[in-house]
Amino acid sequence: MPNMAPKKNPMPSQAADVRNHNFQEVALGYTAEMAIDEAKRCLNCKNHPCVSGCPVRVAIPAFIREMAEGNFETAYQVIARSSSLPAVCGRVCPQETQCESKCVRGIKGEPVGIGRLERFAADWHNANSTQKPQKPASNGHRVAVIGSGPSGLTCAGDLAKMGYQVTVFEALHLAGGVLVYGIPEFRLPKSIVQKEINTLRDLGVQIETNVVIGKTITIDELQQEYGFEAVFIGSGAGLPKFMSIPGENLKGVYSANEFLTRINLMKAYQPGSDTPIQHGKRVAVVGGGNVAMDAARCAKRLGADVTIVYRRTEAELPARREEVEHAMEEGIVFKFLTNPLEILGNEQGWVSAVRCQEMELGEPDASGRRRPVPKEGSEFTLDLDCVIMALGTSPNPLIKSTTEGLETQKWGGIIADENTGLTSRPGVYAGGDAVTGAATVILAMGAGKNAAAAIDEYLKSK
Repeated sequence: MPNMAPKKNPMPSQAADVRNHNFQEVALGYTAEMAIDEAKRCLNCKNHPCVSGCPVRVAIPAFIREMAEGNFETAYQVIARSSSLPAVCGRVCPQETQCESKCVRGIKGEPVGIGRLERFAADWHNANSTQKPQKPASNGHRVAVIGSGPSGLTCAGDLAKMGYQVTVFEALHLAGGVLVYGIPEFRLPKSIVQKEINTLRDLGVQIETNVVIGKTITIDELQQEYGFEAVFIGSGAGLPKFMSIPGENLKGVYSANEFLTRINLMKAYQPGSDTPIQHGKRVAVVGGGNVAMDAARCAKRLGADVTIVYRRTEAELPARREEVEHAMEEGIVFKFLTNPLEILGNEQGWVSAVRCQEMELGEPDASGRRRPVPKEGSEFTLDLDCVIMALGTSPNPLIKSTTEGLETQKWGGIIADENTGLTSRPGVYAGGDAVTGAATVILAMGAGKNAAAAIDEYLKSK
């Protein structure tokens, strides 16, 4: 019998006044009993609307049926047929706007907790299964993947399952891309990411770190000298944006990219870290997306009083609602309808305050949201010693500048077919944030999956 409870089983988590002092995972995960109970809320709809909301087309009703029967390993195997990173997706995908938004249980209550069930299945597999995936027989063809973030890892995994010899080139010293340098430990433990990457290695994927494509090797050299028959660019969007206001060059001003990289990848928060970070006691984070929430929550865990400064209202925050609620629970202050005008410094060149102006909403802009406009006579000053700019990112221009014939958008995104990822260069494909600008993990994975299928067709046709 289906479980007709109108609400999801709540996710166990650390108490807010405990977790805001540590970097351990906030959400603790379902027990087996909770997972089975939640799975039984699925009605096994005839048309499977939830699948249409999944960019990588996981067979959601099929894996949930197995979960309801307690067949957790089988459930994981169903997910793994479509997704190379199930433990990651179960934690960071915005299910509320994707698969769960299509769930019919959400019409008169809350949708099935698809993401929470995916996380449980993946965690159960990682904790209980000792069987490694079988490496497919090689088909003799070689493909290079640039970047080991979500799109690159997905493309590499799908191609490896088809028998391709795949080499992933990563600029940093550790594979994982934004999953390791951008998303904090308390949202996505790095041990989880490494287990997912090790699964790809077991499939035969080779990962070369400390290789900067465009500097160490060019795409031309990959194709002409190293014998790669196709190339996928999944290099992400790691170039931070700033406001171009006075004072952004003061000491104590960070891009969220740098701040999070130092915290997440270099473990700057640990005592005795080789790369400690100079962090403030009064911190402002400018922006309202998931990256802003991550930066603010990291600063809070370093002992700061943290204020998020956002020029629109709470209703327009682009961050996931869950992340906003967690930030508020952890004691982070939100200043809505507020826009920084100038960062002020002391005699030593450190941040001392931010001059701000109150805003009000005017007519809608190109995004459909009401444009914030200044409110006359509303300037005020926030006393601070650190400012983190979380205003979005764009693709690094290095690959564009070193690859002849690769067409890009004015803002730097690589132009690629939205269905196949094919670029203006024959045999070169691209996907994820390198094409779209900063977006979600699962959308990047979907792009990598589409490109893998297109590369397979291209090489078969040759």
